[in-house]
Amino acid sequence: MSSSESLKKSDDNAAGTGDEASHELWLAPYRGQQPIDKTITIPGSKSVTNRALILAALADSPSLLRKPLHSRDSSLMIAGLKALGCGIEIGDNGDITVNPAPLMGPTSVDVGNAGTVMRFLPPLAAMAQGLVHFDGDPRSHERPLGPVIAALEDLGVTIEHGNRYSLPMTINAHGALRGGDIDVDASASSQFVSALLLVGPAMKEGITLHDIGATLPSMPHIDMTVQMLRDFGATVDISYSPEGKHIWKVHPGTLHGKDLIIEPDLSNAAPFMAAAMICGGSVTISDWPAQTTQPGDQLRRIFASMGASVEMTSMGLRITGGESIHGIDVDLHDVGELTPSIAAVAALADSPSSLRGISHLRLHETDRLAALAAELNALGGDVDEEESALHISPAPLHSGIFHTYDDHRLATAGAMLGLAVQGIKVENIATTQKTLPDFPGAWTALLS
Repeated sequence: MSSSESLKKSDDNAAGTGDEASHELWLAPYRGQQPIDKTITIPGSKSVTNRALILAALADSPSLLRKPLHSRDSSLMIAGLKALGCGIEIGDNGDITVNPAPLMGPTSVDVGNAGTVMRFLPPLAAMAQGLVHFDGDPRSHERPLGPVIAALEDLGVTIEHGNRYSLPMTINAHGALRGGDIDVDASASSQFVSALLLVGPAMKEGITLHDIGATLPSMPHIDMTVQMLRDFGATVDISYSPEGKHIWKVHPGTLHGKDLIIEPDLSNAAPFMAAAMICGGSVTISDWPAQTTQPGDQLRRIFASMGASVEMTSMGLRITGGESIHGIDVDLHDVGELTPSIAAVAALADSPSSLRGISHLRLHETDRLAALAAELNALGGDVDEEESALHISPAPLHSGIFHTYDDHRLATAGAMLGLAVQGIKVENIATTQKTLPDFPGAWTALLS
């Protein structure tokens, strides 16, 4: 299937959801060269929140998750855990209390279009008793899930998936899993590895995962999973095969409830940081962690290479725009989720950019490479698309509609372009609710 055919299919799916909001246009605020001077707080990390919810559900005592993300993806994860029998309460301040309980079916889980939900919950559901049915948005049927399904079947789990190795599917769960050695090809998504590692401590023999894929994208997310497992009390060993491939061993054991403060989502900070580069002035992101496994932390290095001044202050991370934005030649294989924001900044640069190592983004909420190329070029941009790269050359942009294909990171990229180009209308800005509860409000506050 060609990129344009893939995009058309995804767009047709979006139109078929019956969500009238998907056709609404949001006029992106234009600012031009009016400098910004703001300090903002970014909501909690989706990646950390949803991993913490899974680990807390497996623990031997309650957990308190402070400053978590409340968005569509986290709500879907909470609803899925509740459907399986886990006790979850949300306090008036938004903090989440997780009370572990026996996991039971029959039940159904709606994954929406959330990669963490569609990949992290099935291994947990396999430890329940009874039938657990999984389904989601139309796009979820196209996103890869095969390695997780195949691994669970290798562990003895009976799964009805119509031999498609994708959603919808039904798990016939019979309680605890034996565990053992499993091969996994995570070329399409590091979430395949994380999904199996997260439930490893609850398996009778633990689990040993052997990476057999040609590539391993988004390694920082796997590092995050390993660190959080250890934080909840798991023992995790990492070694390498003679060929240099990763081997992760999670020992069987008991996880313990945690009182955990969720870090801000650093990837979601990208459009706010970029605003200082596009308009001039400074933006400070409060509570930026001194040490973190989040991929978004690499924005400091990337945006500095594109001409910004970046420094840690007592108030947080401050980014100050330079006289101009410079192009960049960068491998984003490990931090692919940052690509839409970096592409938007690169489209406003004074020299060409090449964003490489990102073929796996074709399997995200939409084919992000094809979508970025199509939308930037439709606004007058000069983008050449390769299988695993985007090459962006300077070109004057003009007003127009920026389609999002129900992809939250495409929507924020369109908003970024609107700062510098008057008359950009972003289709379905509401899709940002996937990871940001009120992006339009936060964007308006930044620019006020």
